[in-house]
Amino acid sequence: MQQDFKLLQKTYDMILYGNICLQQFPKHEKHVLAADIRKSMYKLLELIVRANKKYYKKTTLEEIDIEIDVLRNLIRLSADSQLRYLPIKKYENWSKMLNEIGKMLGGWIKRTNN
Repeated sequence: MQQDFKLLQKTYDMILYGNICLQQFPKHEKHVLAADIRKSMYKLLELIVRANKKYYKKTTLEEIDIEIDVLRNLIRLSADSQLRYLPIKKYENWSKMLNEIGKMLGGWIKRTNN
């Protein structure tokens, strides 16, 4: 259970960092790509809270895994060389946070499957 709380805290910290990054998006993207990224981050947080409360977690953990991948791709898109909404350094930091969350989720999934 302690590991699950760490996952929740890491996600919370990632959302705080992500919101700072989203503030620098161009005005025309704040209501499109930035909004989609924000929704995905909040959805990820919601799913983690739900998984913590459920007795049968498998499907919710799979949904979290999918949402992490969606978020990872949206962030990658925002840092793409053709768009450049997100500086490469912030992209690397944000990606590192998401990768940590993904690894922690992988451990949670393994514990649940055993």
